[in-house]
Amino acid sequence: MTPLVSILIPVYNRENIITETLESALAQTHDNIEVIVVDNASTDDTWRVIKEFAEKDSRVLAFRNEVNLGPVRNWLLCVERARGEIGKILWSDDLIAKDFLERTLPLLRSDVGFVYTGVKIFTDDKPDCGTTHYQMQDTGIYDSVDYINKILSDLDAPFSPGCAIFRMNDIRKNLWLDIPNKIKSDFSMHAIGNDLMLFLLTASNYKFFGHVTEPLAFFRAHGGSISTSSTNGKLLLHYALAKAHFVENFLPAEKNNLAARIQVMLWKYKDSTVYNMHSVSDFFSTNVSVSKRKIFMRILKKILRLPKNYFNKFFN
Repeated sequence: MTPLVSILIPVYNRENIITETLESALAQTHDNIEVIVVDNASTDDTWRVIKEFAEKDSRVLAFRNEVNLGPVRNWLLCVERARGEIGKILWSDDLIAKDFLERTLPLLRSDVGFVYTGVKIFTDDKPDCGTTHYQMQDTGIYDSVDYINKILSDLDAPFSPGCAIFRMNDIRKNLWLDIPNKIKSDFSMHAIGNDLMLFLLTASNYKFFGHVTEPLAFFRAHGGSISTSSTNGKLLLHYALAKAHFVENFLPAEKNNLAARIQVMLWKYKDSTVYNMHSVSDFFSTNVSVSKRKIFMRILKKILRLPKNYFNKFFN
């Protein structure tokens, strides 16, 4: 028997694009699905559109908050409503190919924590014309350590679960409302890092992850979307804050390496003080040393674009 997959769609003020998102969810070739949509008290016609879908298709289960609860609480309401064994978070401005579930589910074996696909980031309502990201060489099973290392090294790996499937039990356990931090940044409201923690915590609990190299998820770039390319560094700095919590508590051997990367980011993004991020120590709850050698290596690597093993040969 094929597993029930809960497609989770938290939404706020998406009247013009939520139809496409719902259609992509309902078009899945894996037909044992439920589509959980929770409207976070939208002020436009989003709720009307959702209700129309729910009236026509019993797979759509629609809910509406009386007041806006903030993004992460709305995500968690989707999770609470889910009945499936497998979860697929689908952001309200994104799309998935009709065979997304059909292609990813076979890779989610018992020792695999999650499966993600390649992604196209698109504009102008043309998903097939976007730029491609998160593609590994081959479709298959990979060591979870590889994913964690890519994230901590700022390489091409997903932060957003919009391109992945997880077990619902892992989503319930690892999608946190807030992330403890020294500067009292409210992750429940800015929602930058909770998504990455879902990946990192799940990866730390399983030996492997799965990957489908074809881009089967489509992220829409627009004025209201979240992008790690933000010029003031807001997203990258808050993701670094989430990484710091993960490393400090689950992978302490990487603490000094991450500290060096964060120092370079603070030099690059002068607006960091706006977010109460003044020094590397603000990212960690315990003392941390910043290695000048590691900083030098990182800057030199970026300038010369040489492989990591080249530097290991001379600096280790």
